Amino acid sequence: MFTGIVQTVATVAALDPVESGVRLVVDTGGWKPAMNYEPILGDSIAVNGVCLTLVDVQPTRLSFDVIGETLSRSILGLLHVGSKVHLEPALLAAQPLGGHFVQGHVDGVGTVTAVKRDAADFRLTITPPPELMDYMIPKGGVAIDGVSLTIASINADSFEVALIPTTLNPEFTTFGSAEPGRKVNLEADVLTKTTISYLRRHERV
Repeated sequence: MFTGIVQTVATVAALDPVESGVRLVVDTGGWKPAMNYEPILGDSIAVNGVCLTLVDVQPTRLSFDVIGETLSRSILGLLHVGSKVHLEPALLAAQPLGGHFVQGHVDGVGTVTAVKRDAADFRLTITPPPELMDYMIPKGGVAIDGVSLTIASINADSFEVALIPTTLNPEFTTFGSAEPGRKVNLEADVLTKTTISYLRRHERV
């Protein structure tokens, strides 16, 4: 379980083919996780919103095995050496829930279709796969590349998020350099998904 409060931006150092997919190695730049947490083998780390298991831990590098299913259903399959990725360790029991409940299970890949760069109102317009639009509600939560964001408005086939200066800081996320056409991992709010799924099963919507 995660909160969508990204702790650092890391750099992809290697993508080595393995039998099950690829071994993803990221350079953390000396990142020290919050709450004095020290990553160990087998721990879960969200990489651009995808929950991955640590298979090797070095002082400034973390390695993960990414299977074909994950590569095909997320933007991890689009990464290359030098790509920037968001990192967040799993939620600790004593840690504040600063964002919203994020599982690290990507629901689909969306596309940035517009960027509004205004000093007072920086917004991204995201077009998700059509089947995810029902889960996008005004003022609801959504995880975009693992970042917990609030949906500012809904359009016919897209939604907008408004970003604060802290979120735009390149030390915390990569959104400040976002351009139309960029692909992003999307995870809808689990409470919204659960509610809609329940109602659909009982034929009330």
